[in-house]
Amino acid sequence: MKKILLGLLLFFSTQHCSAQDDLQKITLSFKDSSIEKVIKDIEKLTDYTFYYINDWFLNKSVNGDYKNESVTKILKDIFNETTINFYKLKENTIVLTKNSIIYDTLPDDFLVKKIETKAEENVLTPIFYEEDLQEKENIIRIGKANKLLKENNFILKGRVINELTKEAIKNVAIIVLDKNLATITNAKGDYSLKIPLGLNHIEFSAIGNKTVHAKVLIFNNGELNIELKEVSEILDEVVISANRRVNVETAITGVIQINPKIIKNIPMVLGELDILKVATTLPGISTAGEGSSGYHVRGGKADQNLILLDNNVIYNPTHFFGIFSGLNPFTSSSINIYKGNIPVEFGGRLSSVFDINTKDGNTSKFSGEASIGPVMSNLAVEIPIIKEKSSLLMGVRSTYSDWVLKLLDSESLKNSEASFYDLVAKYYHKINASNSIRVTGYLSKDNFRVTSDSLYSYSNTLASVNWESELNEKNRLNVILANSNYGFKINFEKEKSGGFDLGYDISETELKIKLKYLKSKKHKFDYGISTKLYTVKPGDINPIGENSTFLKINIPAEKALESALFISDNIKVNEKLQLDIGLRYSNFLSLGPSTQRIYTEGVPKSIETLQNEVQFGDNDVVKSYGGLEARMGARYFINEDFSLKASYNNNYQYIHTLSNNTTASPTDTWKLSDLNIKPQLSEQISVGLYRNLNNNLFEVSIEGYYKKLKNTLDYKTGAKLLLNKTIETKVLQGEGESYGVEFLVKKTTGDLNGWVGYTYSRSLNKFSSEFSSETINNGNYFSSNYDKPHDFSLVLNYKLTKRYSLSLNGVYQTGRPVTIPTAKFIYNNVEYVAYSDRNKFRIPDYYRLDLSFNIEGNHKIKKFAHSFWNISIYNLLGRNNPYSVFFVSESSGIKAYKSSIFSVPIPTITYNFKF
Repeated sequence: MKKILLGLLLFFSTQHCSAQDDLQKITLSFKDSSIEKVIKDIEKLTDYTFYYINDWFLNKSVNGDYKNESVTKILKDIFNETTINFYKLKENTIVLTKNSIIYDTLPDDFLVKKIETKAEENVLTPIFYEEDLQEKENIIRIGKANKLLKENNFILKGRVINELTKEAIKNVAIIVLDKNLATITNAKGDYSLKIPLGLNHIEFSAIGNKTVHAKVLIFNNGELNIELKEVSEILDEVVISANRRVNVETAITGVIQINPKIIKNIPMVLGELDILKVATTLPGISTAGEGSSGYHVRGGKADQNLILLDNNVIYNPTHFFGIFSGLNPFTSSSINIYKGNIPVEFGGRLSSVFDINTKDGNTSKFSGEASIGPVMSNLAVEIPIIKEKSSLLMGVRSTYSDWVLKLLDSESLKNSEASFYDLVAKYYHKINASNSIRVTGYLSKDNFRVTSDSLYSYSNTLASVNWESELNEKNRLNVILANSNYGFKINFEKEKSGGFDLGYDISETELKIKLKYLKSKKHKFDYGISTKLYTVKPGDINPIGENSTFLKINIPAEKALESALFISDNIKVNEKLQLDIGLRYSNFLSLGPSTQRIYTEGVPKSIETLQNEVQFGDNDVVKSYGGLEARMGARYFINEDFSLKASYNNNYQYIHTLSNNTTASPTDTWKLSDLNIKPQLSEQISVGLYRNLNNNLFEVSIEGYYKKLKNTLDYKTGAKLLLNKTIETKVLQGEGESYGVEFLVKKTTGDLNGWVGYTYSRSLNKFSSEFSSETINNGNYFSSNYDKPHDFSLVLNYKLTKRYSLSLNGVYQTGRPVTIPTAKFIYNNVEYVAYSDRNKFRIPDYYRLDLSFNIEGNHKIKKFAHSFWNISIYNLLGRNNPYSVFFVSESSGIKAYKSSIFSVPIPTITYNFKF
């Protein structure tokens, strides 16, 4: 092209401009027409001739209806959302330009020599360049110039994705070379950076990806999306996080980041990828036993964890009694686990937050991933709806265990049932450069039948809408509306005695508004408001059949409103010290309709001490609780790769599980705080040292914590918790404490990689009262059901070649506590059993070794699918680890028996492929 555009000034704005008077007036109407067609129509109605390049208007349609309107107005409207400007070169000639403006006069001070000062940030300087040189050097032009703006710096934002998978890449370093400007992409691959007017050389780099250098000529605020190529085949190594130095730099203690894409080599039970099981191999997170539901974080109960999937609460995130996770690894993008300093936006739980996010679907091309295993199959597909703007992600997992059971010879197993499935769908739409919306739906369901007359089922149903908006360069808005529902049913039928249907249901609907304010390099604020409505149906029984011997029972529903205000400031005090200071005020209203019971003060609650029943009408406030929660963290650099961190936080929890099982169960019920049951409270302090070695090849950390609990819930001996109208008479509220030290060494890259984790911890409870019926263990501290002082884990992956690797997973844990019978005696011809103090003894220690051999298909880029075989042996040594101990009274005395879940080696083969 000819050398033109001498003396172009470069500007940022969404506005367009022209220095000319209004052109000829015409009448013109068009609908869903291409810009080029509109220009042709204008040429027909006037004597104007337009000069432009057709490619500038591809896939762009416009609408308009004008009566006796100037051509200037029409052109401004149709070019409003484009980077096109226009200029009347001579009487009948109109020249269109992309990004830039043609000037017919120079600024008044253009030829005046300027004195360079640091204060001249807003002084505009003309930039000269040749358009043919731009073509030659592949310069990227961003934004639309505007005469009205007097700025020298503009916002460049966009998204960085994987070229092959089209998935977002987080923590990409974006550096403007020679200008000391830089940023990184967030979890969704988005970035925003203010850069100066004119030509900028920008570098995009990330671990495992080829670095991209771009020459960007910027005229105005604009968008630049980048695709990075992988240096090697994806998922080559087993690492928990690809974030270099993030463990050393952040001011938050006790945070774990897991990328589901890098867990495929870790051997798991029956070969199924399991995000949450990987989390239990890291310090501070454990389960009560093999095949158990629920997770225990730093000595907390299973109900003290807030598990979120795209901002929806999952009350039971497992299948088949905890053997399998209810989360699909193919549709998950990241999981952040906060077990120390919990961010202020989260509340309502004492121990931890599992913040799980599904990935955005591929907006460029159809893609997917699938696996076939011995127990279940998994399929996830990503479907572009509007190219580069919107997509639909869908994932489905289902077991075929029912089909397997029917093939067995055993009649009892043929009559059994064990099936489950989960579905997830996510719609992502990028409205424009500043706004996007995400809609997520999730359903999981389990059915199991141990005998022919009983069918158990439980399910989770979730839905959420998430609108994200960048209001300006410093302010961002997030509006979330979410609904979660969990319920279980029991169907029992007998020919002679009839049967019953039992049901339980809990749902919550939450509205949350979050804002971020990037005030400066030293202050970054997060603030917002949230409100959540609980509705609990504690349970009902409906008889089945005319001859049913069961009575109809219906426990009145519960309702409550939990709200919060929150704000935090991430403060960079200096190059060494960083603070994260936050406050959250939470309020809980127990609402009617409700019947509340008043008991005599100072004595145990029982039917005998019941004084009165008080009726509350619809939405009447039964009881109000609330308080201020502090979230404080600090990081101090000892040197650039060595930091000291400390944190303090306190939390309120207004919802409790009712269970007298040793571990979490699908039939556990949730109870809201009310007039008689107070909310749980906790305080936790933690201190840690974090060190990266050998150019971030090794990550080493040691962290200690102490946690104090109040109003923790436990049950009285022999308590009936399900379908109990006076549940407050069967439970106790006491105190607890937990403390420990967590040690982790992680090697993030190389042929040999993985981590070693060790935790020493204690979890203790105390229930003391002047009344024996409300006292456990004589009022002394005793071990909780999940107290395991020693917990060691080893995860290693060794790459034999680019396609073959070996993986090893080793676990050792102290046996969990149990209460055992110590004697039996006969009194008045009735036999009684005497038990030990609560949880005084322990089952044998648990240890297990797993091994897997991983085979990847060839790494040709141009092929329909990339395959991956996983051949694993779970419990390689055949260790008969006891899950629990039960006791049977026999003629020779009381005998103890161990029950195990997986007592022999379990080999499996799983086939995965990605297309």
